[in-house]
Amino acid sequence: MSDAAIFSLAGAEPAPRRRLRPTAGRLLLGLGLVMLTILVLITLLAPLVAPFDPSATSPQSLEGSSSQHWLGTDAIGRDVLSRIIVGGRTTLFITFTAVSLALLAGLVLGLLSGYVGGWVDEVIMRILDVIFAFPVFLLAIAVVAALGPTVPNLILTIAIVYTPAMSRVVRGPVLSVKKWDHVEAARSIGMSEWRIVTRHVLPMVVSPIVVATSLTLAQTIFTVTALSFLGLGPPPPDPNWGGMLADARQFMELAPLTVVGPAAAIVFATLTFIVLANGLREVLDVGSER
Repeated sequence: MSDAAIFSLAGAEPAPRRRLRPTAGRLLLGLGLVMLTILVLITLLAPLVAPFDPSATSPQSLEGSSSQHWLGTDAIGRDVLSRIIVGGRTTLFITFTAVSLALLAGLVLGLLSGYVGGWVDEVIMRILDVIFAFPVFLLAIAVVAALGPTVPNLILTIAIVYTPAMSRVVRGPVLSVKKWDHVEAARSIGMSEWRIVTRHVLPMVVSPIVVATSLTLAQTIFTVTALSFLGLGPPPPDPNWGGMLADARQFMELAPLTVVGPAAAIVFATLTFIVLANGLREVLDVGSER
């Protein structure tokens, strides 16, 4: 049966589509998409864009900016710009993979908790509350330290610590949407629960999920770089932004670009997802009255 027929049976009109907000929101979204495109292109084309081998050493240690090394070299003569470009692949790979896993787990748990309710909701929420009770960064440190500082362990850790927040983002709207008239009408005519969830519940909670995912990406970049800074990130010799900051901190006065470069990359990547999230929030009108 079509959606229109279901709405007719329910005696209600379909939920109105979200209206686009004013130009400022679209400009923010456009700027965020441009920044994201730049970030993704540089990351994907890193081997072609990087001017030098990021692991190649030279006698020119702690060299300042020059026509050959735009951001100088580090303590063992490696090109800082090349390491920033290639290191972005590692940082962003961990970030996107971990958030994708957290989003998948959050969708499953949030939908189960919000739609099924009852004891299922209680069990899922109590387990997630235990994880949610710990500060994200401290929990991440504890898990990575226990499992070991490898890329798979780092991805798994970040996925675990951000799953409770993603689950809550999904569960809240589902609790409301499942009571709407057209959902009740679909259930009354015998439509399967799977079809109700995928066709009538999930589409209505996409907007807050998209915004929350963008913000979580920004937070995850900081978490990944902070863990790497503490020595709990990807092991050498593969470059990553947090590890570069850790290596360069003792040479800040002699070669400030070794710190400024990776710090600027972290800020740009984080700002990209913050701008994108705010643009999406405005354009999708998340949080406003329907």
